[in-house]
Amino acid sequence: MSVGQLAGEGWRDRWRRTLSVYLEPRVLTIMFLGFSSGLPLALSGSTLAIWMTDRGVDLAAIGLFSLVGLPYTIKFLWAPIVDAWNVPVLSRLLGRRRGWLILSQIVLMAAILFLGAQDPVAAPVLVALGAVILAAASATQDTVIDAFRVESLDEDQQAPGMAVFVPAYRVGMLVATAFVLILVEWLERSGISSDIVWFYGYAAMAALVCVGIGASLMATEPPASKEAAAAEAAASEAEQGHPILKLWSAAYGAFTDFLSKPYVVAILLFVLLFKFCDAFAGVMTGPFVIRIGFDKADYATIVKGVGLFAVLAGGFAGGFLARALPMVTCLWIAGFLQMGSNLVFSWLAWVGNDLTALAVAISVENFTGGIGTVIFVAYLSSLCTSPLHTATQYALLSALSAVGRTVLASVSGFIAEATGWVLFFMLTAVAALPALALLAWLQSKGHFEGLGRKPEAEDR
Repeated sequence: MSVGQLAGEGWRDRWRRTLSVYLEPRVLTIMFLGFSSGLPLALSGSTLAIWMTDRGVDLAAIGLFSLVGLPYTIKFLWAPIVDAWNVPVLSRLLGRRRGWLILSQIVLMAAILFLGAQDPVAAPVLVALGAVILAAASATQDTVIDAFRVESLDEDQQAPGMAVFVPAYRVGMLVATAFVLILVEWLERSGISSDIVWFYGYAAMAALVCVGIGASLMATEPPASKEAAAAEAAASEAEQGHPILKLWSAAYGAFTDFLSKPYVVAILLFVLLFKFCDAFAGVMTGPFVIRIGFDKADYATIVKGVGLFAVLAGGFAGGFLARALPMVTCLWIAGFLQMGSNLVFSWLAWVGNDLTALAVAISVENFTGGIGTVIFVAYLSSLCTSPLHTATQYALLSALSAVGRTVLASVSGFIAEATGWVLFFMLTAVAALPALALLAWLQSKGHFEGLGRKPEAEDR
């Protein structure tokens, strides 16, 4: 056999090994859990905003409703409970991580049904309550999935796990918007009362939570979680089984470990602001499309068709970049891409009701969003250096990043009404500049040295 043939065989073998990892059971489990993680976010966010727009709720109130996502921001407060306590019965039968997964998914299903049964006009308080419960259950599920992923996957599986998780997450978000809108539109055209069609849409999403439940039941408990559970059982005997001591130990250790990092204040500000421009625009994207003349079916068809392909491509492109380039380079690329995607919506506002322009805008937003999400969660994961506190530390960071989507973006409706759509989306692009300034400062201080050279071990 010639040297060229040997080289060719080696190249084929490397590609075969690279691709085969995506079919390993633990990686596939993470993919299905990614879908389950992405599904509920839109139901208390963009889909809820479109529902309220459809029922005639004003933009200012819709913007304020982004505050119902606060559980995503403060989930680090109860993340130590996930690390320290077991779920009665479920943890004994399934293990610590899977027990928490099943509990959060059952509550999630009930919350989706409750929210879908309300009326945004007649009962806004109940809508807000249902959305908050849904967001809390979803945030808890995210916390458990993050810990489950880190503990389940080997070092060489982390990057493939991230590459399938993020597209599946985005697909879950797309299903919770596009599929719901298509179903609602079809039911309305079939003569079903507009007072009930949204309940059917939300009920369908509650049924899809079974995807995550099935993945949780079919998975095996991570070995690291089993070892931790055994160690905690022994420690509990020494502490006379006091659960508060376990909770305090988990919380104190996680926060003190993270807060001892150099430049921790700048790091936390960067995490807070990096996705702000994306979230600032995202709160108003659905209402914007409806307000400029597109109907729900047009929006859903474009998002489901063109948008689905774009988000899958973006997720895998982000995974490739995260493995091929230093972390800081990836973050610069993601930062400029998310600025550019917001400006595309300014262009769409100028063009108006044109399906081709909508397809372009949605494609750009989903492709760049897929890249940005993969890279950003890779960065967040690289900051969680203590295996003893993965769930709590990652919950702290991801919750902080959600502040932009909730508290900071809550004024987006007021700004959109005051400025008009073209200028509004320009302002959302400008909102990226503080994060880019912090990125430059952290780079000058050497913060990213060592973070970007081992993405296989530290990605989401």
